[in-house]
Amino acid sequence: MDPSQLYRDLGCIPVINAAGNQTVIGGSRLSPAVQQAMIDANRHYVDMKELQLRTGEIIADLVGAEAAFVTPGCGAALALSAAACMSVGNPARMEQLPDTTGIPNDFLFQARQHYHYERCLTIFGGNLRLVGDSDGTTAAQLEAAIGDNTAGIHYFASGDEDSSILELEELVAIGDRHGIPVIVDAAYQVFPLDRFAYYTQSGASFVGFGTKYLGACNSTGILAGKKELIEAAFMHSFIGFETGGYETLGRPLKVDRQEVVAVVVALKEWLALDHDARIAEHWVRAEKIITALSALPHVQAQRHVEDNSLSNGVMLTLDTDALGKTAADVVQRLKAGDPSIWTKGQANRLRIAVAHLVDDEIDIVIDRVRAAIS
Repeated sequence: MDPSQLYRDLGCIPVINAAGNQTVIGGSRLSPAVQQAMIDANRHYVDMKELQLRTGEIIADLVGAEAAFVTPGCGAALALSAAACMSVGNPARMEQLPDTTGIPNDFLFQARQHYHYERCLTIFGGNLRLVGDSDGTTAAQLEAAIGDNTAGIHYFASGDEDSSILELEELVAIGDRHGIPVIVDAAYQVFPLDRFAYYTQSGASFVGFGTKYLGACNSTGILAGKKELIEAAFMHSFIGFETGGYETLGRPLKVDRQEVVAVVVALKEWLALDHDARIAEHWVRAEKIITALSALPHVQAQRHVEDNSLSNGVMLTLDTDALGKTAADVVQRLKAGDPSIWTKGQANRLRIAVAHLVDDEIDIVIDRVRAAIS
């Protein structure tokens, strides 16, 4: 049977992923080894607390952190981190949240880093307090903002170079001076591998990752960091709620045994993978697309290199005046087809990510892009 028929039978149009690791279309594709591990995990039940603790030890050892555990995505890792900051070592506060009356709940955040996912810190009662302005934040401004209601400092590891942003090392130093935990959203900072290790070994109290970026399920993540604080976050996890003896918060944030196993197997694969070969394969696919589309009038095709090499591919630059359409027009036409093709584009630039294209999808993408532009 055509695998796409599964989605058609459910009333959905299958998608060809030329956009990268996008949550809204499923996030990741599992390797055969990860799929088999999930099948094997399904055969038996397991004590979920034991599984979370033992796999957490394995993950911490693999990434060089004091402690870690599997979460249902990086967003959950941030939410659990915030809960831990507001209640660590205080059972009464654990059970009082999300009511923060009398509990420090401000999370300081550089104004220039204002972004979509910061709201994860507010789920269990946290309050975001932006420091500085659109021109940047100074160390003096951040230290001046620390007060009796400060619960933590947040840092978004975007990977972008910006001299107006205080670097993580400086935030950790400030946090250490004032006894304030630092939470890092490093969702997609899993490559290069030395960058992955940099965040886990940065001295930050909490570091969250999305494991869809390294080949685990779209629904999973890792929370790593300092042992005492990770244990506090664990108390707020779904299994902490079930087994810890306190009415904590994270019961909705559940992961299944198959997902936990998948994270460990995918992480081991990712750390052992020949990434030079992985990236070389990206360029084989990209060159096929570039060769096929370079002959189109009013279109320039060249390699698109991502800093973290997760979604390398092809960048098409369109002469929008001559073509009478923008990149957004082409994106919408590709998305409206069957199968739907998801790409990214704005103004006169259209990006085709190649990492997740399989089988005959490259030829389909070439044909459909050619038709959408012509």
